[in-house]
Amino acid sequence: MTDTELKIKGFEILSSQLGLVEMEKFISLIQLEKFDYTKWRQNLFGGMSGKDISAMAMKSKTGK
Repeated sequence: MTDTELKIKGFEILSSQLGLVEMEKFISLIQLEKFDYTKWRQNLFGGMSGKDISAMAMKSKTGK
């Protein structure tokens, strides 16, 4: 996926999930704040194992 395709896909996802106004607000907040993606990503699953994350993803996908 090219950078342009990724940006378009990201905007589509944000827009569909948040709506246009909230998407713009989210983008503004990200640009204004010092946001360390690497640190956020490391803390995202709080020590969960890969198996736990996979189970959570499968549960979310199936809705069960």
